[in-house]
Amino acid sequence: MPRSKKQKVVSLTKTDKRSTRSAKGAMIEEIRSNLDQWKYVWVLSVGNMRNAALKDVRHLWKGTGRLFFARSKVMAKALGTTPEEEQKPNLHKVGKMLSGPVGLFFTSFPPEEVIEWFKDFSKPDFARSGNVAPKQVVLPEGPIVMYNDLSSPFPSSMDPQLRKLGLSTRLMKGVPSLQVPQVVCKKGDVLSPEQAQLLKLIGEQLAVFKVRLAGRWSEDDGWVELDGLPSGTDGAESDVEDGAKMEDDDD
Repeated sequence: MPRSKKQKVVSLTKTDKRSTRSAKGAMIEEIRSNLDQWKYVWVLSVGNMRNAALKDVRHLWKGTGRLFFARSKVMAKALGTTPEEEQKPNLHKVGKMLSGPVGLFFTSFPPEEVIEWFKDFSKPDFARSGNVAPKQVVLPEGPIVMYNDLSSPFPSSMDPQLRKLGLSTRLMKGVPSLQVPQVVCKKGDVLSPEQAQLLKLIGEQLAVFKVRLAGRWSEDDGWVELDGLPSGTDGAESDVEDGAKMEDDDD
């Protein structure tokens, strides 16, 4: 009787290295092509970035600017990291700034207008584990509802999850309810994963997403570094590792 052969496990999620190289090459060429289309190249720091917020930025600047988010090393390679490799004078200084959760923003708008726009731009966001709660959140006695909407109580199937997250619930007429008010978080709390998830479930947004302008480059001025503007989600440390894949430009 012939010996049986072990079946090989084939991963269907494995990425072809050639397609990855091709995608990186296309991104590099796309970034380089934009160098000749716009006057300024800005480096944006986004901290705990959310794709939804960044899509809003893309939409609001569509036709007047171009936003890129890719691996830091890919964007740096597109610009050049040494005087010998740089695509334009002093661009290697921009390449050296590309580390962590950052992106490139191309536009021809005057710097003062860009700075003012991003200073004013903000978007409410859900706090994450590790964020500091800016205020106390208390759930009142009675049915637990989503987004403070009395017409949207949680279904009975959610009761086990709400209990797991720390709420002392009871099913009242099929609705998870509290017998007494319960504190979800206090002002100054460093949010646990359970608190952050519970706040999201009830629709309580305690964070604000903002973008920090780290600096800009132009052929006339070279690299000009900025500081003093807030970044990412207020009160949060970045949870995106250096060089991690972010949402690529999709304009």
